Amino acid sequence: MDDLFATAARPDDATTARIHVGTGGWVYAPWRGGAFYPEKLVQRRELEYASRQLTAIEINGTYYGAQKPATYAKWRDETPPGFLFTAKAPQRIMASRRLAGTGAQVEDFVGGIAELGDRLGALLWQFDRGQSPALDELAAFLDLLPERAGGRRLRHALELRDAALFTPALLELLRARNVALVFAGSDEHPSWADLTADFGYARLMQSRADLAEGYPGRELDEWARRARQWAGGGDPDDLPHLGGVQAPAAAREAFVFFIAGAKERNPAAAQALIARL
Repeated sequence: MDDLFATAARPDDATTARIHVGTGGWVYAPWRGGAFYPEKLVQRRELEYASRQLTAIEINGTYYGAQKPATYAKWRDETPPGFLFTAKAPQRIMASRRLAGTGAQVEDFVGGIAELGDRLGALLWQFDRGQSPALDELAAFLDLLPERAGGRRLRHALELRDAALFTPALLELLRARNVALVFAGSDEHPSWADLTADFGYARLMQSRADLAEGYPGRELDEWARRARQWAGGGDPDDLPHLGGVQAPAAAREAFVFFIAGAKERNPAAAQALIARL
């Protein structure tokens, strides 16, 4: 059984090593019984297994409720060196009617999740449909997000789902604060790929149940190319941009997650992309 927990091969060149690929969460019943998790694998070892097949996981459960610091420390210790988590901020923060007053809640969330240590890749701050903060409100909220925690620099990513919020002024705001604009690979949400930080963040939401790897091979090839461009300092010109393609810049980290869609296919999609890298 322990042979199942050998860490899968990681990219061995500097550019692709900066690319982190995975799924949203790791607890999902249809992934069991041989679909992704081996038959008879006990649930308490699922993170241990998943973190050796993928290079990142976005923690979605934190959106519904933060965990105790000891739980984050346990997750950290179950994963191999080089593996990264990202995590969605709690809904109670994101749905607040007075964002500028959530400082204590932000500090509480960040203080706990800092226990992930060097496994913490980024924090995702997602405003859902119907949550449309004015630009000055958003600026005041972003000012609450700490730059460091537990002695480590933090990365922050922002996902918006109100098309009216996507303006050149938004890009200027995010770039001034080094906050990444999330690219939503979706036909239901606004999807803009403008780079606004020293890392990129994509959440791909269109996996198909009738495809074993969730996406056609050519689409996975395209995402492997785009991820390499991001990591190498480039900006893929075949993705939609609100403010135009950026000139080549310094190397950056890149996160690509397969979320929603035909969720049962997402681990295979992530593994197929990792294989292409």
